[in-house]
Order: sequence, then structure tokens, then C-alpha cells
Amino acid sequence: MSDAPAGLFLGQSDAAQPEALLFHRANRHGVVAGATGTGKTVTLQIMAQGFSDAGVPVFCADVKGDLSGISQVGTPNEKLIARATEMGLTLTPRAAPTVFWDLYGQKGHPIRTTVSEIGPVLMSRMLGLNEVQEGVMTVVFHIADKEGLLLLDLGDLRSLLVYVGENAERIGREVGNVAPASIAAIQRALLQLEQQGGDAFFGEPALKLEDMIRVGLDGRGQVNVLDSTRLMNSPRLYGAFLLWLLSELFEQLPEVGDPDRPRLVFFFDEAHLLFDDAPRALLDKVEQVVRLIRSKGVGVYFVTQNPADIPDSVLAQLGNRIQHALRAYTPSEQKGLKAASQSFRANPAFDTAEAIQGLGVGEALVSVLDEKGAPTVVARTKIRPPASRLGPATEAERAAVMAASPVRGLYDQTLNRESAEEILAARHAATDRAETQARAQSDAAKAAKAAEAQAKSNEKAVRADVRERARTPPRARTSNRQTPMEALTKSVLRTAGSTLTRELLRGLLGGLKRR
Repeated sequence: MSDAPAGLFLGQSDAAQPEALLFHRANRHGVVAGATGTGKTVTLQIMAQGFSDAGVPVFCADVKGDLSGISQVGTPNEKLIARATEMGLTLTPRAAPTVFWDLYGQKGHPIRTTVSEIGPVLMSRMLGLNEVQEGVMTVVFHIADKEGLLLLDLGDLRSLLVYVGENAERIGREVGNVAPASIAAIQRALLQLEQQGGDAFFGEPALKLEDMIRVGLDGRGQVNVLDSTRLMNSPRLYGAFLLWLLSELFEQLPEVGDPDRPRLVFFFDEAHLLFDDAPRALLDKVEQVVRLIRSKGVGVYFVTQNPADIPDSVLAQLGNRIQHALRAYTPSEQKGLKAASQSFRANPAFDTAEAIQGLGVGEALVSVLDEKGAPTVVARTKIRPPASRLGPATEAERAAVMAASPVRGLYDQTLNRESAEEILAARHAATDRAETQARAQSDAAKAAKAAEAQAKSNEKAVRADVRERARTPPRARTSNRQTPMEALTKSVLRTAGSTLTRELLRGLLGGLKRR
């Protein structure tokens, strides 16, 4: 037995009937639920490879790392071969054409988008902001649009927050009060997001959806596997990112109605992380996207532990359902079990609630949409074994897949063109230069004024000195010239002194001679 041309073979029911998901009903969305360890990941792997074989590209998140095995040829054991034989299935091991992605660029090609494309609602969700802070975030995005400031990365958003804070009074008059406390709270939340590695998600080159929606030359659709082992440590970032990707698909893809097969199938693993503590505006957006993206040819499949994790408004739009085993020990688990069983079209052969609890690993209750779009009667089904590997790919195998990737080199290097951060920095620099120049001119003017005042003071002092000298009479001049009488007196005295001296010497010398 092989896959029917019109549908994806899921497995065989207890009635020995094949259970297949019709391709032209696959865009009516679905849910894969079950407790941990019951086989959800294997079911997801089977569905992803089945869609790929039918020429449908697939996007799926790899939360635990096990899904990476889809890129490797399977090595079925005796148990899997026996199950395939029981179903009349010829199991041909082969790998799916896989491209690995990783927001952090470590275990796959980087995925980036810009802050502007995320928008204020999802950005607030990523940062865990309250209603007031979300309102401030909306104002920040409004100012960016109004003043032509590109928001590409978190540096741009941080710079714009500073700008809004510095101009809060002016901006508040236009769009409402912007409290400094709210600005500070958003900045702290940004710091936390950066510490979680979230800044790697924002920037350029941004992801082009056509690089995910590829069909190879062999006619098989590309399986895009997002490594989420690290991303799961930031559940808000994880949920907001996947919702952004869905929103981008919704906004960019044209209307195609109900095609023979989907253009893309999107698996949203750990779906409860999207809805936990989600504000009403976010839930409305999810509901809108899920409801309308069907006409874009996109099928969305939520993978979670319990269908009760998904809001009723969303769950009501999921036509294809695969339910693995659930355990119901607590009152809340029993309530979830009851809700899960009531969501199926009843089968008179068994009690749905009891069957859900009694399912073994690799078994599930399956109900899909038939040709008329009505849900089939729920069937207890053994899920078919996969053709690719059960278990993760090794690091060397992952590296080999990435080396042969069709998008190799397209997203590896970041770009940093002029945006809000650079523009605002240039404005600040220009303002600083103008202020410096104004201060220099002011200092020069003050110096010139002081010099002029000093010159006037000096001139005043000189004039005062001149006036003072003019009022004071001149003193008599003392002369060193001798009068005739003074000269005669000095001459007589000199002559008398010389004569006296000679007489004294003669007397003294004469007395010496006589002796």
C-alpha cells in the first residue's frame, strides 16, 4: 500500500481502513495533541515529509531537537518494518529536503526581521508590557512613522525611546501623555530581551518568504526546520516570532481560494505558549490570521499537549484533528480530556474519552475533513512509520545540510544601513556642534566686550593722569655748577693744605737725618 495521490497517508484504523488527510482540505487547519512521549513529534515528522513529497513546502519548529532527523535517511528497525508490513506499506527510507533555521544563527541560517515589521503589538508581547506601556510603545512607532525614522534593530528602538523621553512634553501635546516611568520600564524590558539573545532577531537582511516557500527540481517541497531548543527559554519571543511569521504570510501571499494542495503548511509546536496570558488584542489577531489565511493557501497546524490549551474561537476553525493519548489525573486534566473527546465526531464502536486514555505510543484518534468538508467519524489509528530518521541529526550532519542549503550565504552577514539610531545620533551631533559654536561665539563676544571695556578704562586712566600733572607746578631744578667764589675758596684751601703737608714732611725728614 502507498500514499493515495489525493491525500497524505497517516496510518491505518482498527477497521483496517487507511486514514488520509486530503490535500485539498489541508488548508482548513488542524491540531495534533497529546501528552509528552505519546508520539506527537513523530506524527509531525510524518506529516511534514508527506506534504513535502506532495510538493508542499513546510515550516515547523523543532522544540526538542528530534525533528532534525527528517533531514537524514531513516534506518527502520524490526518493529517499524513490521508495522509497515501490517499496513501493507512499502517503507522506502529517505530524507526530506531540509533547510535549518535558527534565530540565533547557531544551528541554522539566521532569521531576522525589522522592528518596524514586528509592530507595536507583537513587540509589546515580546517585552511583556502592560496596557499602559503598550500604549507608549504605540506612540513610539507613531513618531517613527511621522518623522521617517526606520526602526530596524533594537538600537534604533532604544534611541527612539530616548528621543521620545527627551521630547515628552511636545509629543504629549500631540498624542497624549508619555510618562518617563513607562519609558524606563520599556528600556529595562529591552535590556532583558537583549540578555536573552533577542537582539539577534532584529536587523537586516530580513527574511524573504520566498526563500521558505520553495519546491525543488525533484518536485518535493522544502521542509524548513526552526531550531527552537534555545528559543524555548524565551517563550514570549518564541510565540511572538511564530505569530509574526504567520502574519507576514497572511499579508504578503495573494488570495488563491481553495487550491488542490496548500502552498505552505505551518506547524506551530508548543502552541500554548502563544496563548498563555495573551492580551485580548493578541488573541483577536491570532483568530483573524487563522480564519483568513486559509484563502492564501496556507494550512496551520497547532501542536500542543491538550486541545484545551487553544482558545475555543481558534479551536473551532481547526478541521483536521489527531489526538494522541492524554492522562487525566487531576480535575483540570479531566476537564481537558472531556473537552478533547467532545471535539470529535463520535464513533459508536467506542467511547472517545476512554479511548484517548487507552492509546499507546504511536496510536492516535484521527478525524479529518472529507470530500464535502465535513469531519469524519473519529477512528482509532496506528500512525505509519516515518521514512526519515527517528531521532536528531548529528552536528556534522546538520553542518553538511547547511553547506548544501539553497539559501547558504544569503543571511549569514548582517547589514547596518542608516536608520533611527544613526539619524538621531547625527541630529544630536549637529545640535552639540551648534551649541558649541554658539558658546564659542558667545565667549568671543564676551572677550571682545571685556577687552573694549579694559581699553576704555586704560584710556580713562591716562586722561586722568594727564589732568593731574597739569594741575601740579614743576619743582625747581637743582644745578651742580660752582660760583666763582666757591671755586676761589676751594683753590685757596687746596693750596694751603698742600703747603702744610710739605712743611710737615720736611720737618719730619730733617729730624731723622740729624739722628
